[in-house]
Amino acid sequence: MKTFQKPLTSGEEAEYIRLLREGTPEEAEQAKEILTVRNLRLVAHIAKKYQNAEEDMEDLISIGCIGLIKAIDTFDDKKGRLATYACRCIDNELLMLLRGKKKTSREVSLFESIGQDKEGNEIRLVDVIEEKQPDIIENMELAGRIKKLFLLMNENLTDREREILILRYGLLGKQEATQSEIGAMLGISRSYVSRIEKKALQKLRCKFEQE
Repeated sequence: MKTFQKPLTSGEEAEYIRLLREGTPEEAEQAKEILTVRNLRLVAHIAKKYQNAEEDMEDLISIGCIGLIKAIDTFDDKKGRLATYACRCIDNELLMLLRGKKKTSREVSLFESIGQDKEGNEIRLVDVIEEKQPDIIENMELAGRIKKLFLLMNENLTDREREILILRYGLLGKQEATQSEIGAMLGISRSYVSRIEKKALQKLRCKFEQE
C-alpha cells in the first residue's frame, strides 16, 4: 500500500475550501488538488472494507477517489468537516460499483448453461427461473385454511363425522378411500357414509362462512 500524506488540519481545510470557492481559477484548481491528495488516506481506509469483494485494491481506491472529488465539489463547509461528508460519498461510490458488478454478473450467469435435459438440450439458469414458481402468499393462506379446517373439525364434528372425512379425503396421512371402502371399514352402508359426509361438509361450510 502506498504512503499517503497526512490529513489537513481543520484550519488548513477551511482555507483550501475558501480558495476553492472564492479564489482565482488557478487557486481553486490548486486547492482542489490539495484537498484530494490530503484525503487519499481516508479513501484507502474506506476501501479496505471492501477488500474481500474480489476487487483490486488500486481499483477500489480509484473509484473511491471519484466519490472524494464529488464530495469536494458539493461540500458545504457550514455543515461540519469535509472528511465526515466525504466518507458517505466515497462509501456510496464503492457500493454502486459493487452492486453494478453483482448485477452484471448475475445477468450474465442467467444465460450460462447449467447442464442438459434427457434429450440432450441445453438448460440455462434463466429457463429454470422462468418456470412457474410457487406462490408463497398463496401457500401461506392455504396452510392457514387447513389449520382452521382441522380446528373446526375438532370443535364441531362428531367422532364418526371426523373419521369419515379423514378417510374420505386422505387427511392426517391416511390414504384416500371411496365411500364404499369406508362403509366396509366401519360396517355401515355406502349411502350412510354419503349422508354423514354431506352433513359434516355442510357443518364445516357454515362455520367457515360465519368466521
